[in-house]
Amino acid sequence: MKRFFTFPNPVNDAAARTVALGVVAMATVALVFNFAWMLIPLTYGFLARVAAGPKISPLGRFAVHVAAPRLKGWEKTVAGPPKRFAQAIGAAFTVSASITWAVAGWSAARWILLPLIAAAALEGFVGYCLGCAIFGQLMKLGVIPEEVCLDCADITRRYAATAS
Repeated sequence: MKRFFTFPNPVNDAAARTVALGVVAMATVALVFNFAWMLIPLTYGFLARVAAGPKISPLGRFAVHVAAPRLKGWEKTVAGPPKRFAQAIGAAFTVSASITWAVAGWSAARWILLPLIAAAALEGFVGYCLGCAIFGQLMKLGVIPEEVCLDCADITRRYAATAS
């Protein structure tokens, strides 16, 4: 059971970007068509990916098993811990939006999706992970210990692994 609740390391960047594009699509549809109920699968997806990677996330499974194998141009491996941290930030936003929806209504909750869409669009379209950048800064400040992501602490480890 302990192995079930793990996050992949390394992560295929094509899969991560596909998930981000799925989040952009779902959140945009929710905003444009006033589909507040879309918060339910969005929130579940983030919580599922934080807890167990793509195993129990429909969007995660699609990204890993269907989309990523077809996106060879985006294929590269990146460290898993920063991606999990980014998913946790997404979970914080969607849980906040869901609670706001329940307490104050959709008109208030929908605004919480805007920064989520912006961050997911950066990841999906440009390949820049805002959560990963924050993770790196927190490591530099010593808030996140180096042991959490040895590849993040010493980038030369990744290059040495690719060379062999």
